[in-house]
Amino acid sequence: MKTYLSDASNPPQSQIGDALESLAQTIAQRRNAGPESYTYRLLTGDLDTLLKKLVEEAHETTLAAKDVAVASDKTADVDHLRYEAGDVVYHLMVLLERCGIGLDEFAAELNSRMTEEELAGRGGIVMLKPEHVNRGNHVEK
Repeated sequence: MKTYLSDASNPPQSQIGDALESLAQTIAQRRNAGPESYTYRLLTGDLDTLLKKLVEEAHETTLAAKDVAVASDKTADVDHLRYEAGDVVYHLMVLLERCGIGLDEFAAELNSRMTEEELAGRGGIVMLKPEHVNRGNHVEK
């Protein structure tokens, strides 16, 4: 196992929610950090810089996944894939913040892709209003 608890408490069922919420808060706070902050520059600078970085990190993640697929000893390759995936998530979350899409709205998008059966087992989840559900139909502007 590659994870550990930082104290003696019992872990929640999943760590991802807290991790993403903390990251989203940090990114939002960086909007006022000033140009010495990399995140600030991504949030306020040229949009193409952020978009290119997101594409670059996604590409690096795909290459790392290919390395895992062909490696005989996957340990270092899996670690590298996890690292690159973290970069993708970070840059995606910066893009969402920049475009005004909060974590709950993003979660609602993901939830809207679940089946009724999948949703039935969960309570109190955030959902998109039907008029905001887009199934990939792009409208030309």
